[in-house]
Amino acid sequence: MIDAFSRALSALSRTGLSLAALVAILAAPLTTGCGSEANGSGSTDRPATADQQTGQPQPAGGGQVVRTTQIRIGGVEVTAEIADNTELRGQGLMDRDSLAENHGMLFVYGTAEVRSFWMRNTKIPLDIAFIDANGVIVNIEQMEPQSDQNYFSQGPMMYALEMDQGWFEANEIGPGDRLEF
Repeated sequence: MIDAFSRALSALSRTGLSLAALVAILAAPLTTGCGSEANGSGSTDRPATADQQTGQPQPAGGGQVVRTTQIRIGGVEVTAEIADNTELRGQGLMDRDSLAENHGMLFVYGTAEVRSFWMRNTKIPLDIAFIDANGVIVNIEQMEPQSDQNYFSQGPMMYALEMDQGWFEANEIGPGDRLEF
């Protein structure tokens, strides 16, 4: 718990989060996304991988085809892999070597809360857009590969979209822009 409090205080000083956000961070699972939720242990199933030539998602360890959907964010069309359960969110984009152009991963939650993500076992430098329940980008963070550093939403979020690092800036997408399904 002391370690969690120290990480939350560090994030508070780096991002200028309010005390209310700090309380929400301490109450929320500490790590989600390109790592795993709450306890920091990785998934034991084989991860989904991307075809080396096309970058398209390939079946996970159980042979299940990775689901994708077309979304628009800031007016730009994206093919997003859907991570809408604990196992998929915990695996995230770990162990991938690349993403295809305009491809990413959309993390979907049932409630809007302040959350954090990490990059354990994630080889690709990524940007993450934290998105609220109304589909509006709250903040975007650049995440470094192979790191246990926590990257926090600056307010309650229900969705997160991970893309190649620099993608949001290159497409002139930022806080206030909207996710459309």
